[in-house]
Amino acid sequence: MNSRRSDRGGGLRTESLSTFDSVVMAVAGCGPAYTVVALVPALVAAAGFASPAVLLFCAFPIVGIALALRHLGRLDVSSGATYSWVSRTLHPFLGFLSGWAVVVATILFIFASTTPAGSATLSLVDEDLAGNDALATVVGLGWFLLIAALVASGAKIASRVRTVAVGIQLALLLTVAVAALTREDATSAFSFSWFGLGHFDATHTFTAGALIASALYWGWDVTANLSEETRGGRGGSGLGGLIGLLVFASILLTLTVAANVLLGPDAVTSTDGTFLLQLGEAAWPGTGGTLLVLAVPLSMVATLETTLLQATRTLFAMGRDRTIPSFFGRIHPRRQTPVASTVAVVAVTVAALLLVALLGSGVVVLEHALKGIGLLIAFYYALAGIAVSVAYRGVLLASVGNLVFLCLWPLAGTAFNIWVFAASIPTLTGTELAIGLGLLALGLVPVTVARIRGGRSFFQPRPLSPVYEETTDERLPVAPSDAGPAGGRRDGLLSDF
Repeated sequence: MNSRRSDRGGGLRTESLSTFDSVVMAVAGCGPAYTVVALVPALVAAAGFASPAVLLFCAFPIVGIALALRHLGRLDVSSGATYSWVSRTLHPFLGFLSGWAVVVATILFIFASTTPAGSATLSLVDEDLAGNDALATVVGLGWFLLIAALVASGAKIASRVRTVAVGIQLALLLTVAVAALTREDATSAFSFSWFGLGHFDATHTFTAGALIASALYWGWDVTANLSEETRGGRGGSGLGGLIGLLVFASILLTLTVAANVLLGPDAVTSTDGTFLLQLGEAAWPGTGGTLLVLAVPLSMVATLETTLLQATRTLFAMGRDRTIPSFFGRIHPRRQTPVASTVAVVAVTVAALLLVALLGSGVVVLEHALKGIGLLIAFYYALAGIAVSVAYRGVLLASVGNLVFLCLWPLAGTAFNIWVFAASIPTLTGTELAIGLGLLALGLVPVTVARIRGGRSFFQPRPLSPVYEETTDERLPVAPSDAGPAGGRRDGLLSDF
């Protein structure tokens, strides 16, 4: 099969990331420690002892989306990921909106997580300092700017730091989880019934738990946007995302079971932000709590990096296609990184944080932003599940495996995300809906402008299918304004690892 990208940029592609790096990236994108401390107490409050069942049942359809991204990536190596794939299989407008949803969701997450990252860092020094929102914002912003500089410079130290941070997180979380499951003075005896339907009741419902679980299983798909930078990008990045998702789901499930055993649902829901501290102390008195608290800032810093990568790569692909100003598709002539997109994301994040600080309503705005993200995630995940079935429609009946892994399982993921989207709307406030749906609708403006301007190859028919990819090599010339440095890298293929 020809090594060709649908964005028609031509040129060579770098192969700096291995499949192992992709796995690390996927786990870092999920932010194990940060996700656990932020959402597991809410999950336990919603589902009680049935929390493991919710995680298990919700993992199944999300794996279907991971399969969809993997197989779409095998056809089209593109930093735009769902932006490119959905546009080629369903419709360019839907493709642009799926990419826009990725950009908006990731920028909102960066904005909403910067202050908590600073607070988690300050908590290692003094709990009173951690409660100072202004100081926490300054520290979190310092972390974010440092990460942005490393990503933009192409420094390999960023990759190494991420690997170390993820390794430490997993070691700490698993150590405490194992200690929790082997203690004799547990609050509740372990039961396999926690993985069934017997513990759901009027107070603890699957619907309430699933809405939270859908937010837990997000971030691993950053690997899809790094396919151009991954060795064996047609398979390596997608495989890394799938493995990373399974690793994260296993850790999440283990920690939730440990929380049921050691603390019980009532204690978990009353932790008030100290869930990991209490779990660690109960599992390993004297040191466990401190170790798990240390894992939180490591998790948040690594997650900020992967989220930044996902936003900048999608913007880069859009700029390269000129569906947004071509400025976003420019790269640094020596570093070969999308510096323009990185600067844009940093500028938006800093401006938003300063505005919130001036208005003095930071905590409320951050909470609204985080809740609005769920709609955006469900939107582009659902489209990805449909896209893979359309792309491979000609070979779905060639084997049972094709039917299951290219159609039925991804479509189960689509159905789940459509349900999450619809079920979430009644639970959100007007502000949260405005953030989620309003910012998504805003994407209609740039794509309509690009369409009206006409002559954009993005809107030309470019079917995505195994047969088409094997028989076509439609490399179109790159505009001089997007030309990279000498040596054949005309499109500015990314290389910051």
